[in-house]
Amino acid sequence: MKTTQRAWFVTGTDTGVGKTLVSAALLTALARSGRRVVGMKPVASGCDATLHGLRSADAEALSAASNVAVDYADINPYALSAPTAPHLAATTAGVHIDIGTIRTHYARLAARADDVVVEGIGGWLVPINRTQSMADVVRALELPVILVVGMRLGCLNHALLTQHAILASGCRLLAWVANTATGDRPEGYLEALTERLDAPCLGVLPALSSVALAADHHFFDLRVLGPSVKPT
Repeated sequence: MKTTQRAWFVTGTDTGVGKTLVSAALLTALARSGRRVVGMKPVASGCDATLHGLRSADAEALSAASNVAVDYADINPYALSAPTAPHLAATTAGVHIDIGTIRTHYARLAARADDVVVEGIGGWLVPINRTQSMADVVRALELPVILVVGMRLGCLNHALLTQHAILASGCRLLAWVANTATGDRPEGYLEALTERLDAPCLGVLPALSSVALAADHHFFDLRVLGPSVKPT
């Protein structure tokens, strides 16, 4: 059997809905299943100054969940210090976020791993420069999308608007994750989203989830991601 190379883009209905938790947990679950996995955070703002340069806590969480050794610069090619929207943080730093550069780093990761999980920043249409958004990154990388929904008041509207934007961008919504760790899981919301989102639910994460707990196969149905092997 020959390993099939796969990759996904993880976006969220908003910032702070658990994209990093889901991305790192998904990497951990895939690694447990025997896959060579690596995470990527193309753009990160609010990074910390370290002896090794600017570092993103999100990118480091993805790196810790990966089982392939790669350079940090490939995981997080644009590390920005200002804790604000990426295009503003880039302007402050005198940096232009270039999708071609992101594609180059992504290709390096894809060449080393069976599966690549790419985590976005903010929501679907967050700007990365004067004319482009994260949606343009996803189109350039040709990745199917996993949507993380923080289960709290307002999430129905946010999830359905995000689905509409994903499809309008010419991208494919492959699956979605209900993250109850970010809210109170309002009664009936899970059922409402299941009925209205045009993609299967990859998992429902419980409150107080950690990466290890969320990675449990009881919470992720990895079959939703498609086959991992094919005949030679």
